Amino acid sequence: MDRRKFLYGTASALGALGLDALDSASAVAENQPEATEDTEPKRRPNVLLIMSDQHRRNCMGAAGDPVAHTPNLDRLAGQSVRFTNAYCTNPVCAPSRASMLTGLYSHNLYTHAGDQPYSPRRKTVAEHFSRAGYLSALIGKMHFVDAQVHGFQYHLEFNEWLQALGPRGLLYANETYYPNSGAGLPQIPSLWKTQGDPWADTRKFDGRLGPVAVGRASEMAEADHFESFVARESIHFLETYGKSDEPFFLVTSFLKPHDPFMPAVRFANMFREQDMSLPPSWGKANLQDLPEQVAQDIRTSHVTPELLHPQAARQRIASYYGNLAQADECVGQVLDALTRLDLDRNTIVLYLSDHGEMLGDLGLWNKFQFYEGSCGVPLMVRIPGASPAVCETPVSLISLAATMAELCSVPLPGPSDGRSFAGLVSNPTSHEEYGPVFAEFDLGRPGEKYMIRDGDLKYSFWVHDRAELYDLKNDPQEMRNLAGRPEHQATVKRLRERLFSWYRPPAVT
Repeated sequence: MDRRKFLYGTASALGALGLDALDSASAVAENQPEATEDTEPKRRPNVLLIMSDQHRRNCMGAAGDPVAHTPNLDRLAGQSVRFTNAYCTNPVCAPSRASMLTGLYSHNLYTHAGDQPYSPRRKTVAEHFSRAGYLSALIGKMHFVDAQVHGFQYHLEFNEWLQALGPRGLLYANETYYPNSGAGLPQIPSLWKTQGDPWADTRKFDGRLGPVAVGRASEMAEADHFESFVARESIHFLETYGKSDEPFFLVTSFLKPHDPFMPAVRFANMFREQDMSLPPSWGKANLQDLPEQVAQDIRTSHVTPELLHPQAARQRIASYYGNLAQADECVGQVLDALTRLDLDRNTIVLYLSDHGEMLGDLGLWNKFQFYEGSCGVPLMVRIPGASPAVCETPVSLISLAATMAELCSVPLPGPSDGRSFAGLVSNPTSHEEYGPVFAEFDLGRPGEKYMIRDGDLKYSFWVHDRAELYDLKNDPQEMRNLAGRPEHQATVKRLRERLFSWYRPPAVT
């Protein structure tokens, strides 16, 4: 099925439910006449984009994880096309989100790290949807780093949450302890550079050895958590604007399971450290075959040094699952409100995360890597009236903006690096060639590196370190780096050339 037929089919599926779907732009795509005085134009579908932060792709019951408590995400997965090989473009918060919203890679955005804003000249999908008549809203984290709202007409983020907390915000400041814009303190780092950290002399130190704590139960009331705030305000938005004349484009974006790994008590009690298992590759990495920077991260675990010890590692895993369970419940609250308000039959729902979490694979934690745990992300797309399915074709979040725009017949002018995967939503088992998936990290810095996944092969080029090549079919744990082996040099050369045809780092002559 081609994309124009899919758009038409989507409109028909929603129309069969007695609801409006795509507007007259779909008719234009099918060379049908525009609406006249005798034909009422069809309403475009709403869009609800639900995001989490640092959600590892396989940490979900629907993905076969026996530990994860994710009943709401599992329910959504059973109603969606679930992509099992989706990737972020940059395994760190701000650059990944910038690429998602603009459809541009980091090297075309100049947003290379978590502390770098991107130019207002780079238009976002929110601006495109707003121009097409949508009410665009962001509730939750987007890590803009500065004061821009990038086209969202309705905007609530960390600042509004902290304002609502008032003095109770100190409890959260204790949990983050160090300034960390990725966790919302401060949301705009430049403000603290001029005025100073407002909690500098009042935080309660918990004895952690690095900037991120191992994990424990939160001292905050469950209703005060950022996830509860995002869920409440998203439901309020749906109740207020869901039935208005204009369709909505709502981004509901949670922080968890991102650090601090301190779930509310109810969720922390679901998982015990002694019940957690360490990953199969824990302690088994061949450090001699890995880039030196990766080997050093394994040796030191410098962000949280305690994680070198198995007991602390198991506690981190338990806390991560607690964070994820809390985020899942809040996702369910929003989805239930969508159904209660009778909006689900005309709303496209997507769920994804900006990057993953290594969670002890190879002895690594956090993100920043091109390994599956870090660069792989969950991705689900629910189209009203469409059949659920699983799609194994590798796709990139660089194509998210183009896909949403195509599904809603919203024009997407200007430059775009993404290619819509709407065709895979309509035909998940299609053998259509979507080409390689690319990613990049730490541009212009000592850790600069680039990735290509082509078929079952993944090649990572480090500008200042050792290359990596993994056969994901035969080595899903990414334990055997083939890049230095003589019998694989032709493959390395081919993938490197293809990678450089996508982008050649300036540092490479």
